[in-house]
This record gives sequence, C-alpha cells and structure tokens, in this order.
Amino acid sequence: MKPAKITEGVFSLRVNHFNRELFDSLIPLPEGTSYNAYLVKGSEKTALLDTADPEKAEVLFDFLRDVDRVDYVISHHAEQDHSGSIPEVLRRYPGAMVVTNPKCREFLMTHLHLPAEKIIEVKDGGTLELGGKTLEFVYTPWVHWPETMCTWLREDKVLFSCDFFGSHLATGELFSEEHRVHDPMKRYFAEIMMPFRSNIKSHLEKLAKYDISFIAPSHGPVHCNTRFVLDLYKDWAVGEPRNKAVVAYVSMHGSTYMLVNRLVSRLQEAGVCVEKLNLEHMDEGRVAMSLVDAATIVIGTPTVLTGPHPKTVYAAYLANLIRPKAKFVSVVGSFGWGGKAVETIAGMIPNIKAEVLKPVMVKGMPTEADLNLVDELAAQIAQKHAGLPDCACVQSC
Repeated sequence: MKPAKITEGVFSLRVNHFNRELFDSLIPLPEGTSYNAYLVKGSEKTALLDTADPEKAEVLFDFLRDVDRVDYVISHHAEQDHSGSIPEVLRRYPGAMVVTNPKCREFLMTHLHLPAEKIIEVKDGGTLELGGKTLEFVYTPWVHWPETMCTWLREDKVLFSCDFFGSHLATGELFSEEHRVHDPMKRYFAEIMMPFRSNIKSHLEKLAKYDISFIAPSHGPVHCNTRFVLDLYKDWAVGEPRNKAVVAYVSMHGSTYMLVNRLVSRLQEAGVCVEKLNLEHMDEGRVAMSLVDAATIVIGTPTVLTGPHPKTVYAAYLANLIRPKAKFVSVVGSFGWGGKAVETIAGMIPNIKAEVLKPVMVKGMPTEADLNLVDELAAQIAQKHAGLPDCACVQSC
C-alpha cells in the first residue's frame, strides 16, 4: 500500500475495515469503518499521527514499509482503535517518542503499558517543529474521551481532528463528497458525539480562529470541503431541533400499531415531519441518527408483564445515554389488564430535558374515543412545533 498524498509532505495512511459489523460490540457499521493514521515529513523530523486498531496493524505497516524513520508518534486519543498499534510502532522504530497530553499519557500507560520514559507531554497550544512543518496541539477534551486533542499543521492548514468530524465509512476515496459523507457523519455524530454537545460547541468556537483547508479525522475520508463539515457540526450540536417527530415503536397484537399509524398520519397532515421506526429489528445507529434533530420523541409500546416492551426499554435507555436536544416526549401504547409502562419509560430518560406530553395508553383494541385522544396528541405536538425550522422528511415502516 502506498500512502496517499494530501499536500506536500503530508500523507494519509487510511486502514479500511470494510467488513467490520459492530463498533464497541454495540454500534452497527453498515458501511464499515477506517482507522486513519497520517504521516507528516519535515526537513528534519517525521511524525506519525495515530496508528490503527491492532487487528489491522499489518495494513498500517504495509503503508510504512518504505519509511525508514519515525521520530514522533502523536497520540490524540488513547482508545485502542487509534493507539493500539503504538507498541509495535515503537518496537519497529526504537528511536521514536510518543507525544501526547498528560491525561492521554496516563491512559496510554494504563491501557497499553507504555513506559513513561517513551512519552513526551505537550501543553494546549504547544508546538513541535519538524523542519518547515510546525505541529500545534489543540486540546479538545470530552470529544469524546477526557484526553482527546487535535493537531494543527500550520504551514499546510491541516487539522488532524481525531474522532472530531469523523465518519464510520470505509472507502477508497481520499477526499469526502458531500452527498456521500453526510449520512455516515450524522450517524457517527449521533452515536459518539451527541452526549457531548456542550463541549463540541466550545471546541468549535476554539477552532474558529484557524484557517482550515483540510480536516483529517481518524475515521472516514479527509474533508477539503471544510465549511460544509463545520456547518453540519454547528447545526447538530448547537442549532434548534427541527419540526420533526420520531415515533419509535413495537407492536405485538396490532393495538399499538393502530395508535402509531393514527399518530403518524395526523402529524403528517399537520405539517410535521415524521420518522417512524420499527424497533423489532433495531439498528441502534439509525435510532440515534433520527434523534439528532428531532423536536419530539414518541415511544409506542405494548405492555409486557406490567411494564413496557423490552425493546422500547432498550431504545429509551440508549436515548437517555446520548442526550438528544428534543423538547417534547410522549408515550402511546396498549395493555391487556394493567401496568406501568408510561411510568417506567418516564423514569428511564432523566437526561432528556424535555416536556412530557400527555400519553395515550389504551386497554385492548383502540376505540374511536382512544383514536381521538391520539388526534389531540398530534395537534398538541404540531402546536408545540410552531416556528421550528423544517427538515427533509424521512419515512420508514
């Protein structure tokens, strides 16, 4: 494999993992992923920025087969998909030193047992000269671990952003295309970054002083359309939610399905964009992605042994973890003889700072009176959404 040139002396060493199905044994990867390392060659020193997951280490070293010398290994983040091959890099390049921040140093010593004497600590705003290439280190903690940082290559205006602005997308293309990278970026933001929206806001402000020509993330292609990427993150992290409701449901005997279909129809008639998700075969990433810009979340659930269906419990738990910016939540569903499905779900989402709209729970098959209550809920949601920006409607069954 040959390194791909980004600009003079700056190369991408993207290790694609096309057939990886899950990330962290949790997140579906419908388009695979990549582990991106980068090589910066100055007139005096050479720096390798990050490495690759150990499972794909030999691909990384195939990229490096003609590289005689690595002086520095910049570690932006201690998670093993970025740092896991550092020990082998140090074995093959014994003169190399690891450069990172104090918190990442601690993590690398804990997770990889790197010796302290092989690590150089750098401060926020600190620099490293390679000879005509100046690396400036930019702390970006909690995107998405407490030790993460970026590196700014001054002369070439390249931001090596680690997980910031990444996408789980295995591709042979060096640079991203807007129509191709949008959804993988949104899915990645939803799964990884959304819980840290307040941190992302401050880091976007911090990065605003840099005239960025290239964003080189640790997953997915390099971005030369940097304004597009920065504007997406600003919208997702800081912007208002859209005139959109997510209706996520499971139905066992059809009653909850009737309520969900009535709600979706009435919302659409009222001009609300609806994303309808059947949780029976749940794609956690799709659920997370749908919540990025939704103003309202409605859970549709039947009652199982007095509580909500386990798959709706799982969806509510995940939504609580990723902390979407939804303003309103509700529940529709059914029961056979009784239960506390609504109370259980409400107690599971304390991190979602949203107004709870009156739920609709019916006994057995919905009556016309029950469906009228659903109509009232739809009208209330539409009224609550007045003035919110519109979105492109996405529907599914």
